[in-house]
Amino acid sequence: MTTMNSRPVRAARTAPLYAAREATPPAGMLPRNPGMPLDLAWVRDVRVNRSAVERRAATIGTRRSIKTAWQAGWLLRAITMIDLTTLSGDDTPGRVRRLCAKARRPVRGDLLEALGMADVPITVGAVCVYHAFVKTAVEALVASGIPVAAVSTGFPAGLTPFETKLAEIEASVADGAEEIDIVITRSHVLTGNWSALYDEVRAFRATCGSAHLKAILATGDLATLKEVARASLVAMMAGADFVKTSTGKESVNATLPVGIVMAHAIRSYHERTGYYVGFKPAGGIRKAKESLD
Repeated sequence: MTTMNSRPVRAARTAPLYAAREATPPAGMLPRNPGMPLDLAWVRDVRVNRSAVERRAATIGTRRSIKTAWQAGWLLRAITMIDLTTLSGDDTPGRVRRLCAKARRPVRGDLLEALGMADVPITVGAVCVYHAFVKTAVEALVASGIPVAAVSTGFPAGLTPFETKLAEIEASVADGAEEIDIVITRSHVLTGNWSALYDEVRAFRATCGSAHLKAILATGDLATLKEVARASLVAMMAGADFVKTSTGKESVNATLPVGIVMAHAIRSYHERTGYYVGFKPAGGIRKAKESLD
C-alpha cells in the first residue's frame, strides 16, 4: 500500500509548542508548525460550498492536466512523496526488509537512465509500519536518509485508552520512528467537541517530541466536508505537522473533494499564522494519473 505526502522540506525538530515564528528560516528549511491556542470562533465560522467543491473536483483532470513531456518528471516527484507502507496482520520482518529495499530503489535503474536521471538519488518519502516493525525498518534504512513512520494511537479505529495511546507514541519514538501517524477520535468531530479534539492532538504532539506528527482524520468516517475542514483546522492549531485524509482502512478514503477542502484549510492556516502544514492523501490512489491529479 502506498500513500502520498505533500510534504514541506523537512523542518528542524526542536520547536516547542507555541514558539514564536522564526523571522528568517534557515536555508532549505521551513519552520515547524508550533500550533496556536484553539480559536473556536474561527472553527465555528467555517463554511463549505459542497456543490462548488464537487464542480471543481470534476474539472481538475481537464483544466489542470500536465503536459505529456512533463509527466515523467512529475511522476518521479510523486515517488519521492510516497510513504511506502505495509500495515497487514501477516506482516513479517522479511516483508518489511524487502519494502525498505524497495524504498531505497523505487525505480528501476534502466528507466532512470532512459530518463537521464541515473545520477539523481530517487527514494520514497518514508516507510510506514506498525510499531512492532519500527526497529526492523530503522535498521534496514540506516544511512539512507529515509525516515520510518509508525502508525499509532490505536490505529485504525483510535479507540484505545488515552494513556495507552501516549505510551504507544513514546515506544515508537524510542525505537527510532521519526514520524508518527496518529488517528483522531472521530466522535470528537461528530459531536462538535473541538476542545477535546484539540487537547488530544496537542498531547500527542507533545509526546512525539522531535518526531513529526501526522494527524489522520479518517475523513470517510466524518459526516460532511464542513467537518473535514473544521477537523483539519483544529489539528493544525494543536500542532500537527501534516493532516492526512485516511487510514486506508475506511470504506471511503482519499477523494478529490476532500483533498480540495483540506488544502484550502491548510492555505487558510498559513495565511493566518505564517506556518506551512503538509497534506497527505492516503488510500484510494491506485493509478499514476491519479497521483498527478
